Amino acid sequence: MTAAVQLPSAPEIWPEAVPYWQGAADGVLMLMRCLACEEHYVHPRPFCPHCGSNRTEWREAQGSGTIYTFTITERAPVFKVPAMVELAEGPIMMTAIVDCEPAEVKIGQPVMVSFCPTDGGAPLPVFRPA
Repeated sequence: MTAAVQLPSAPEIWPEAVPYWQGAADGVLMLMRCLACEEHYVHPRPFCPHCGSNRTEWREAQGSGTIYTFTITERAPVFKVPAMVELAEGPIMMTAIVDCEPAEVKIGQPVMVSFCPTDGGAPLPVFRPA
């Protein structure tokens, strides 16, 4: 007998993050980009964390990156490999590595975004080996 797959909890969606979660629902990873300094960043906010400008926009990310760091959590109910992924655009994003054996995960490994369903809400962006 196999155990049922547990889905992660649906995210709580704050107004400033609606474009991020709409992108996830459409299978697209969205980032914020500053129009003044041209830096990208992950967490939505009305100002750039790099230069303080309020001239920002949402941009579609490439969806690729490399594993910056990770851990293996054998007893976790959902994601066995929580990780930080450095996106091609520069920011580092908290996520999970999926679709591979935990022992195969390596720092610096190329990964691509994928989307994991939740228990009734927007899908979560996760990453799988490229």
